[in-house]
Amino acid sequence: MDRAFDVVVIGAGHNGLVAANLLADAGLSVLVLEDKDVLGGATRTERPFARAPGLGTSTGAYLLGVMPPELPRRLGVEIPTLRRDPHYFLPTTGDAHLLFGRDAAVTRGQLARWFSAADVRANDALNAELAALRDDVAPAWLAEPGSVEETADRYVRPALRDTFVSLCRGSVGEYLDRFGFESDLLKAMYAVTDGLSGLTGTWSTKGSGHNFLVHNMCRLPGADGTWMIVEGGMGTVAGVLADAARRRGVTFVVGDGAAAVELTSGRVSAVVTKSGRRFDAGVAVSAADPFRTAALVAGALPAEFSARLEAWRRPGTTMKVNLALSRLPTFTCLPDPPARFGPTIHLLPQGEDVLGALERGFAEVMAGRLATEPTIEWYFHTSVDPSLQDAAGNHNSALFVQWVPHTIAGSSWEAEEARYVAHLLSICDRFAPGTSASVVDTFALPPPKIEQHFGISMGHIHHIDNCFAFADRAPYRWPVAGLYAAGAGCHPAGSVIGAAGHNAAQVVLEDLGRA
Repeated sequence: MDRAFDVVVIGAGHNGLVAANLLADAGLSVLVLEDKDVLGGATRTERPFARAPGLGTSTGAYLLGVMPPELPRRLGVEIPTLRRDPHYFLPTTGDAHLLFGRDAAVTRGQLARWFSAADVRANDALNAELAALRDDVAPAWLAEPGSVEETADRYVRPALRDTFVSLCRGSVGEYLDRFGFESDLLKAMYAVTDGLSGLTGTWSTKGSGHNFLVHNMCRLPGADGTWMIVEGGMGTVAGVLADAARRRGVTFVVGDGAAAVELTSGRVSAVVTKSGRRFDAGVAVSAADPFRTAALVAGALPAEFSARLEAWRRPGTTMKVNLALSRLPTFTCLPDPPARFGPTIHLLPQGEDVLGALERGFAEVMAGRLATEPTIEWYFHTSVDPSLQDAAGNHNSALFVQWVPHTIAGSSWEAEEARYVAHLLSICDRFAPGTSASVVDTFALPPPKIEQHFGISMGHIHHIDNCFAFADRAPYRWPVAGLYAAGAGCHPAGSVIGAAGHNAAQVVLEDLGRA
């Protein structure tokens, strides 16, 4: 037997690191077990390019947006962030385009020029309502969840309670249709980037409205409701949290993850690693996805809870193609971009039937086929954070693709990956000619590789779909005494938030009488 601890935290993703900090801060002895050879889970900065080995990139999570600002203050840490201006770029294959940045008047002018006066009014109304909801809902993220309806009654101003419930229970399509947008391209942009990201669902899927709300909870200082780049890549988040944990006396074991949680008389008594090391502890806090957490106590969960667990199970539907580029792209519709240009770029199907194209693409993927017209978020961060560039001046970039099948019908990812990456780059070429020719190297992560690389069941980046909201998500307390969950499958949602780690730690301290 190795040393005994008060608490073993399973998984050193950002939620596990937050929980470890708070538990140690309360005077508990804490061990963190990490299966991979690197801390951070999917919150990493890596150098994965064989042909550009010095080029750094955020291989998994790529922006910081919805972490509550109260959390780093509570932990006594600072995470260096860089504001993107503009933060969104909606190009077309013609002349029309739209930049969303600090200057709202510029955005309104482009909306009026390329779209319509009705779209200006709709965009203003949408963002005003989201700002109000963001302010109201924020305290609910750092507390144990009630139902959507209970959350509305407790936190949301009366005038917006019905709107909040309808948003969380309904579809992103229903929500956006309320504002009177005339342009389907604008509606598709908002739906894809915020409502459908990481979701097994489409425009009309119930619960996609909650995913939309989650992705609009940006409250970090200086963010102005947007997502920001972390200086040094997303691995900086993990590094800052891990350093704080070490200062608080937390012990780390890396490259030797948990294999089983031992129970004595139905209660957690120890955690055993894959190499056979055994650590006595009365509390285990798992930051892994709920399916891996369940496997650690195989056979010990009640049938009702196991059925609930299976209802959450979904395969991952996103693909990330990390790119090394010899030069930044040049867009036909924006030949002279602003300085330090590093927005999220929305590559959407062109033509009048963009919403129909979304539905067709989703149907293709649900049938196990690779979508002909996938939706793509494209980004490059070295233009804003040149510290990640290599000596040759290469740029990092990535395509975040929604949707792809986890398992390809009649074929395999091994057989199709290279061809599909080439197809995705050909879509980039339509908007920014010559992009394919600038590719130095690629590091693609379809769902099976996301599972392998980051250790997430079925490659689901949010652990469970964000259509499950508040109390409908995985609980912090599990029906095994001493076992708790702190992963992205818990409230409030999947993303780099940290609130699940915070809330799980508070529940543990409450149960131990140390709140």
